[in-house]
Amino acid sequence: MADNHGNTPAAWTAVLVSLVGFVVGAVGMSVSPLNWPLFWIGAVIAVAAGPLFLVLVKMGLHESGH
Repeated sequence: MADNHGNTPAAWTAVLVSLVGFVVGAVGMSVSPLNWPLFWIGAVIAVAAGPLFLVLVKMGLHESGH
């Protein structure tokens, strides 16, 4: 891996997708009564950022030239 300190399209995309997942999950936990389906949708989105990152790495988007 290149010495890019995570400043690549793959890293930024994974972080943003994870952030969206955490926000969706937080909204699900913040409403009254608790919205468990919305929380779990947010959790799935946040966890999906990991495999998404790996796919983007395989596509070459985790190189310092981007």
